[in-house]
Amino acid sequence: MNKQGHVLNAVLLSIGLGYVLYPAGDVPTFRAIAEMSVPIVLGALLPDVDTAFGKHRKTLHNLPLLAVIYAYPVYFGNLHYVWIGVATHYVLDVLGSTRGIALFYPYSKEYNLPIGVPVSSKWATGITVGVTAVELALIAVVVHLELPVQDLTGSVAGIL
Repeated sequence: MNKQGHVLNAVLLSIGLGYVLYPAGDVPTFRAIAEMSVPIVLGALLPDVDTAFGKHRKTLHNLPLLAVIYAYPVYFGNLHYVWIGVATHYVLDVLGSTRGIALFYPYSKEYNLPIGVPVSSKWATGITVGVTAVELALIAVVVHLELPVQDLTGSVAGIL
């Protein structure tokens, strides 16, 4: 997926998350959107920093980096929601491109699904919007059906 696709996904995801978490469309909805949008967009752009060094879609497109970014706010209390942008970047590169990513780098095998399109394809934006809709639907199911999700903040407090 190209840079514009990642930003589009992050912006739509931020807006959608605001409404999933606060469906009334009032001040808490817009506060959530404002709070989440910048970190999610930055997270969506972060993996492509590896174009300046290392190997693109390998060095910063892997699960160990996602784990570090996910754990960062638990330990340091900042960078909340950046992991959502990184995770959705990976989803778009796996689902929305023909190349895929090296999820287990430095093991360099790249993973993708056969539904991807070339980055320059006229279908790239449609794939991006479709992937975003599926992501939001899955998040809405988890949030509104109150499926069990582990609270990592409580478990870290017990460790420290």
